[in-house]
This record gives sequence, C-alpha cells and structure tokens, in this order.
Amino acid sequence: QVQLVESGGGLVQPGGSLTVSCAASGRTFSNYVMGWFRQVPGKEREFVAAINWSGGSTSYADSVKGRFTISRDNAKNTVYLQMNSLKPEDTAVYSCAASKGFWPPQLREFSYWGQGTQVTVSS
Repeated sequence: QVQLVESGGGLVQPGGSLTVSCAASGRTFSNYVMGWFRQVPGKEREFVAAINWSGGSTSYADSVKGRFTISRDNAKNTVYLQMNSLKPEDTAVYSCAASKGFWPPQLREFSYWGQGTQVTVSS
C-alpha cells in the first residue's frame, strides 16, 4: 500500500503558474505509475496527466497539453504537476493517484489516492 499527500495548492491569477506536489510513502514509489486528476463539485473526476515508472513517458489531457508538465523524482518519492498559463476553468481540487498497472494507465487501475489540494484561478 502507498500513502499519498498533496501540497502546493492555492490562489493564483489567470495566466499565472503554480506547482503542486504529491509525496508518497509506503511501498516502493518507482513501482507505480502516477497520475494527477482534478474534480469540481458536481462534476466527474477528470484525468489531467500521468507519468510512467521512470518518468520517460507522459500523457496529458487535451485541455492541459502544452500548459502543464508532470514530473517525478523517485529519489524523493514525489510527483509534481507544474501548471502554467492557468485559466479560471482550471479551478478544481487536484489529487494524485498511484497505479500498479501497465502503461498507458487505465483509470480503474489507480488504486491509491491522496486527499487533494485546492487550486483556485481567479483575479
């Protein structure tokens, strides 16, 4: 089992940047595909980005491609989501998740989830 704790959320102006982090503890972090998801109240959870075990492969939702970058540091057991050119529609609770499945990941394979961190984009 792996425990995930997100941090780094906050309020940012449109066009600004923010990086959220997810620290993992428990099982060997490098054995997991990691993903970021976001959710707005009343809406379904939305896939944002994913990264494979080594960090050599990434996947992004079309809505964030070119603006967001997912990365990981296996030595620090941490995955990051750097968000640039933020828009009000990026406002959501951002959660990280871990999968022991294959690449590319399927949503149902993400077994472990963090509590999430709020990101608000507003002037």
